Amino acid sequence: MILIKVGGGKQINLNYVSEDIKKLIDDGEKIVLVHGASGTRDEIARRLNSETKTIVSPSGVSSVYTDTKAVDIFLMVYAGLVNKHIVAKLQQNGINAIGLSGIDGQLWKGKRKKVIYSQEGKKTKLISDSMTGKVDKINTDLINLLLNNQYIPVVCPPALSENNEIINTDNDWAAAIMAGTLKIEEMVVLFEAPGFLKKFGDESSLIKTVDKNKLDQYMIYAQGRMKKKLLGAKEAFRLGLKKMYWSDGRIKNPIINALKGLGTIIS
Repeated sequence: MILIKVGGGKQINLNYVSEDIKKLIDDGEKIVLVHGASGTRDEIARRLNSETKTIVSPSGVSSVYTDTKAVDIFLMVYAGLVNKHIVAKLQQNGINAIGLSGIDGQLWKGKRKKVIYSQEGKKTKLISDSMTGKVDKINTDLINLLLNNQYIPVVCPPALSENNEIINTDNDWAAAIMAGTLKIEEMVVLFEAPGFLKKFGDESSLIKTVDKNKLDQYMIYAQGRMKKKLLGAKEAFRLGLKKMYWSDGRIKNPIINALKGLGTIIS
């Protein structure tokens, strides 16, 4: 079984992703797909005059501030617009996909954060109305039920809190928990870059291999969302993942090329 995590950038080529998934399925592989939708979310939020707000924690990790209005936009875009477009794209390629958010069948459950902290200049601000949380439980029975009946699960945030509130959650962390709970050994992560870059924005600075035991040492090269990808990777390996591939979701055969080592291999 392979978990494929597709980023939410607008340049990701879903046709190419779907074609590769079809090849893997035809070769007898079981696939679980987790996706983002950040690019479309930001676009829709602008149209609704409710721009996405990003906060940075005191440790330097950026995340999206999610109040109740942002949750509504999140649901519209992730569980609605983008999830169903991806499902339709897979169906067009002969893949019997079924779309789920983390709230369906209690697929993703976690604890809502009572407070979060935002670093604003030299000041640290406490935020108590954020609808965010961290996934710690996966409904594996639901995923296995679908896989055993030849469906491909297409999963996205949000998740449910312990009190069944809708909460935004970090996709990379949730995918890591999913991989660990399902005892998945290989995970492919696709985004809008050739892999992990030593210098942000410089696609010639690709880091080809990363030692899973030294992930903390690579945090100095990570900017923005990449910090969360490293934290997610660290958790996935702690839970038993054997190999993770970071690669380019814009190119032909993105998954096949990733598995061949075209991007970054973490092991």
